Amino acid sequence: MMNLKKILLTLVCSISVLSVAQAAENNASDGYISESLFVYMHSGAGKNYRILGTINSGEKVQLTGESNNEYSQVVTEANKTGWIESKHVSAKPGMRYVIADLNEKLASLQAQGNDTAGQLENSRGQIESLKTERSDLQNSIAALNMELAQTKSQLKNQDTDIKKQWFFNGAIVLGVGLLFGLILPRLFSKRKSKMENWG
Repeated sequence: MMNLKKILLTLVCSISVLSVAQAAENNASDGYISESLFVYMHSGAGKNYRILGTINSGEKVQLTGESNNEYSQVVTEANKTGWIESKHVSAKPGMRYVIADLNEKLASLQAQGNDTAGQLENSRGQIESLKTERSDLQNSIAALNMELAQTKSQLKNQDTDIKKQWFFNGAIVLGVGLLFGLILPRLFSKRKSKMENWG
């Protein structure tokens, strides 16, 4: 008689689990186990049903949409179906998932930071290279300015030398002109007067 009751109870539980699994496919949604150490999962909606196992805190489960007697039916990540107290189920992810998500974001931000640091280092290298080029150009400009100043000075000296040469040439021409204009006529007049005196 006891064996018959156990068999019937097992059969009813199996049928219940199968019907729940089919319903789960239609009404499934994500849920998370609240921040307790662990939660017992029962074969039915109540503490008097057999314990199928435990679900760890923060673990992700699928809600089938079935609830009864303040219990909700869930499917675990290991694909086990059972009932847990509704107060232990939350629509918000547990700390484990939040921390994992934050770690992913942190890793992404660190990668972006490394990329930015690399770009900054490259930019600094380019700036240093441009500074060196600028310094070289300034040195070249200074050298060209010195050459230009020297060339101007040489041209000025040449111009002065040319003017002096023209001045001396003019003085010579003037002297020769005076010689021809003043002295030669007197010489000729003296010779003429001598010749007249002899005559």
